[in-house]
Amino acid sequence: MNAPPRPTLLSLGSINADFQVRVDQPPGSEETLLAHDFCRLAGGKASNTAWLGATLGHRSLLLGRVGDDELAEQALGSLREAGVDVSGVTVAEGKPTAVSMIMVPPDGKKHIVLATNANDCWDEPAIDAMVRLIERTESPACLVVDCEVPAAVVLPAVEAATGKDIPVVLDPSFPDRVPDELLSRLQAVTPNTSEARALTGREIQGLHDAAWATRQLRDRGVRIACIKLGDGGCVLDAGEGAIHVPPGEVQATDSTGAGDAFTGVFAIALLEGREPLEAAAWGVAAANLAVTAYGSKPAYPDRQQVSSMAARLLRDARCLDEAR
Repeated sequence: MNAPPRPTLLSLGSINADFQVRVDQPPGSEETLLAHDFCRLAGGKASNTAWLGATLGHRSLLLGRVGDDELAEQALGSLREAGVDVSGVTVAEGKPTAVSMIMVPPDGKKHIVLATNANDCWDEPAIDAMVRLIERTESPACLVVDCEVPAAVVLPAVEAATGKDIPVVLDPSFPDRVPDELLSRLQAVTPNTSEARALTGREIQGLHDAAWATRQLRDRGVRIACIKLGDGGCVLDAGEGAIHVPPGEVQATDSTGAGDAFTGVFAIALLEGREPLEAAAWGVAAANLAVTAYGSKPAYPDRQQVSSMAARLLRDARCLDEAR
């Protein structure tokens, strides 16, 4: 008897070389800040999602662009070691690999400056190659895409995926790059509160606002709306009313990559056939655990850690219908 095919996670979006330091004071002073704990890492939303797909046991295919410089290996090396298929990553000739400069103050709330570089440099051959890879992917599969690559890349990717009945999960960063017609093609969208404000035009100041925003996003066609809250929890609406999944009790060390952990593990849980509420609890658990150590990928939890915390979070989830 033939074994069932391995689920495939397709990750399209930003691939960065991260340069990260700790600082003892919040950025913003006019004086030079002293830093320590310098590290060079592989980063980017699609990169982080792809890494999670591989380390959680699935076939993981990364789609994106790097430059023709020495930073490309920094961006891709650890992904290859983790088992990510990087054959879908193409080279932008004459362009540098994207660079993310990250400062982490004592409260763990990172400050990032991103030079998009190769992430924004797609030509028609690269887009065509990306579309062909998606079209050759067999189910079960899921496409996770972010908007740190141009809309001219995101739209054909989503069209190719939906043409193959491959569900799409969108991390809407940057929200001003989200085309109006995109939401109706999605299985799920996972904005944080500032991205939800940009998408809906209303400040998200509490659970009531988050519940309202999930309804607005669903009214625009997305099947599952999940808003990541600043405290580490989320509000989910999958068509049966808004539900609040609370955060876990963790000590925050570094928030870098926590939102990516949420979206990646949420998408993986949906790919594995979990119901949206359970998938949201898995995403919250992954994001909460990700802030407990320094760096993004080095801090990401394993399956058992996520499953154990998610089970506890599900017990405390509650309906927010009254918040509407």
